Amino acid sequence: MFRVIMRTTGLALLCLASIPAQSSGLPQTDSLALKSQRAKQLMAEGYFAQAIPLYRELNQAVPNNPGLLLNLGMAMHMAGKEREAISELEAAVKLDPALAPAWLFLGTARLQLGETAAGVEALNIFLHLQPDHREARQMLAGALLSLDRIEEATWQYQKLTEFDPDSPQAWYGLGRSYEALAGRAFDKLQEAAPQSSYSLSLLAETRLREQQFSSAFYLYRRALEEKPALRGIHKAVAEIYRQTGHPDWADAEEKKELQLPSPNCPSPALECHYQARRFNELIAAAKEDNTADSFYWRSRAYNELAINAFTRLGQLPASAELHELKARIYGSQKKYSEAAGEWREALKLSPASAEIQKQLAISLKLGQDYGAALPLLQDLLRHQSASAELNYLVGDTLLDLQRVEEAIPLLKRAVTRDPKFLTAHKSLARAELAAGKPIEAIPHLKAALPTDDDGSLHYQLARAYQATGQTELAKPVMADYQRIQRSATQAKERTMQEVEITAP
Repeated sequence: MFRVIMRTTGLALLCLASIPAQSSGLPQTDSLALKSQRAKQLMAEGYFAQAIPLYRELNQAVPNNPGLLLNLGMAMHMAGKEREAISELEAAVKLDPALAPAWLFLGTARLQLGETAAGVEALNIFLHLQPDHREARQMLAGALLSLDRIEEATWQYQKLTEFDPDSPQAWYGLGRSYEALAGRAFDKLQEAAPQSSYSLSLLAETRLREQQFSSAFYLYRRALEEKPALRGIHKAVAEIYRQTGHPDWADAEEKKELQLPSPNCPSPALECHYQARRFNELIAAAKEDNTADSFYWRSRAYNELAINAFTRLGQLPASAELHELKARIYGSQKKYSEAAGEWREALKLSPASAEIQKQLAISLKLGQDYGAALPLLQDLLRHQSASAELNYLVGDTLLDLQRVEEAIPLLKRAVTRDPKFLTAHKSLARAELAAGKPIEAIPHLKAALPTDDDGSLHYQLARAYQATGQTELAKPVMADYQRIQRSATQAKERTMQEVEITAP
């Protein structure tokens, strides 16, 4: 989620146009100048809504003036009237395509309305006119990342780190962009060779970061069976041994790592680039290569670049971004209380961030502190009442608190806003069943079935059919439930056998 961080007030005052002498052909220019000065004063004092009628009058008196249209658009934007602001700002850039501030405010307004692609287009034009504007570039980078235009976002964040090497926003954004690129390379590897040692190794690395030691150990062992000479695996297994209290086993694995033959590096092999930490050269060399080997080394390189960016972030003074990074790490390890603590620290440093407030509430909710999560989510919903996600989060939290009747209208609103929101359908079905309304629950249970990984939704649907007298419909659904249960039990038994951490 990108953040609109531009400090618009000061910039707006610098951009405000004055009444051009002789431009209107009107004899009474003094009154127009006074209105212009009064409007500018209101803007300086933060009375944006009061400035709007004055700018309307000025635009009526001096029509088709791009500067005055810009003024009116800025006042509307800063008064929270984004939709109205856009029409004025678009009129301004139509008259003067080189009017840079109009493009900036147009891009900002588009982003705040959720029209991200259009906001990106406006910000790109603005930065073509004013390439050194850091806040605009920050907004653009975040917007590109939210659109999954990761390569473009990465380039923008790289530029930001060059402009301001001490910017935590730039380093955090760059690290997240590299993470996304690593994930994309891994996804392509999974498509190309899902059971290869490369895939197993990267999946194990993810589990190790999440401190799922047994699962990581099993996957690393499988990777070694296929490719015993793959560097880094013995070292990773040694880390698992140390974390689980087996330092002697760890020493043995590290010796195995040291005994591996060195790669043949006179030629520019991808592994050679990696071992020499030439990550950008590796990425460039692998760009047109769509093999499993290429995707593996690209993913490793991007992960290293992400670590470098996050390390740089950690060397800077405390920032909201640093606490956000720590919160995400704790969250991945299911340490929700610690994650909530980091989100609180981030919120202290960035108190206007709705995204941080939402993530704090989600961490509290996942940690089952529903009473603390609810008011945070309700406050966000008051400002974004049309959000399907927030309607779901508030409704589901009320349901967790057993306030079923309050939850149902919010969950209904969530699925109405977004009919493909399967998690909300699942929560609404749970609420309807808790309220003793199985017939109302049935369509939402059916909608949520693709998310049923343990059979519980099939069971609830079968029981709902039985409760409403639809016994014939219940039979195949109950059979599916029993099949899923058997498969889940067998998978659990296999996992218990697979994940035992054994000696080298």
